[in-house]
This record gives sequence, structure tokens and C-alpha cells, in this order.
Amino acid sequence: MPCEEHPDHSAELNRLKRIRGQIDGIGRMIEERRYCPDILIQTQAARSALRSLEKTLLEGHLRHCVSEAFQSESQGQRDAKISELLEIFAKRLPK
Repeated sequence: MPCEEHPDHSAELNRLKRIRGQIDGIGRMIEERRYCPDILIQTQAARSALRSLEKTLLEGHLRHCVSEAFQSESQGQRDAKISELLEIFAKRLPK
């Protein structure tokens, strides 16, 4: 359930372009048959950059959409936001 005033994430596009560049660089390293630890270091850097992007997006979602739902008088909106976040984080938990 989208919130009324969806936050603007356009600032994250530059971060995403850098991450794409990192991924492309990893592909080139593999094509060039570079040293395995060097490739692993770059994959860790890309993963860290994605986690940072996720954190920024989650913070925006909590500050705008979730906050908006909890300030409303609709229990359904609050429950929907809780369920939405639980579903997202359940996918991250080990099985």
C-alpha cells in the first residue's frame, strides 16, 4: 500500500550508477581472469554499497510512509505497513 506522499529517491540514482559501475568492473575482472581475492574484495564492496542504499531507502520509508500510516487513524494502514516490513525482512532471514 503506497503512502500518500511518496519520498523522492532520485538522489539515490547516482549511488545506483556507482554500484552498477562496480558490478561492471567485477565482470571485467572475471573476463580478465584476475586474482580471486581481488574479485572477492570488489564483490564485498558492491554488497556493502547495496546495503547502504537499502538502509537509506528503508530510512526514507520509515520516516515518510510508515510514519504517515501510524499518524493516521486507520488501523488497517498501520497493519499494512507492519505486514509489508515483516514480509521484506522475512525474505532476508536464513531458512
